[in-house]
Amino acid sequence: MRKYIGLVLVILLFTSCAKEETLIPDLPVNFSAPLTDPRLSRLSTAGGAVTLTGYGVAGIIIYRRADNAYVAYDRCSTVNPEQKNAVVVDDPNLTATDQVSGAKYSMYDGSPVKAPAKTSLKQYGVTIAGNTLQVTN
Repeated sequence: MRKYIGLVLVILLFTSCAKEETLIPDLPVNFSAPLTDPRLSRLSTAGGAVTLTGYGVAGIIIYRRADNAYVAYDRCSTVNPEQKNAVVVDDPNLTATDQVSGAKYSMYDGSPVKAPAKTSLKQYGVTIAGNTLQVTN
């Protein structure tokens, strides 16, 4: 009997420690525009965010952090990602909300800040070359 209890405990340990994976599909993302592009005007100051459709699973968010670094995320919520619910940037631009589940994510690093979110938003690479911003994966 003790063998069975030990086996059950080992199985529970391994299943409860399994790494949660983001189930957001890998779609090619290649957005490039000059920083003077009117679509990016809100990125002129720290804390600015823009959303763009037609990229990734549910569009992308580009955010300019307080340290003047740029980050980009897929708008697809990690809660029920098969539904492809696009998160909406809140006012002020500190968080983004999945309006279906109520989950919230930090714009600073994409991490979940309100349940039921457990996994960060999918992040894309951002590079600045001269006056051009590029988002890729």
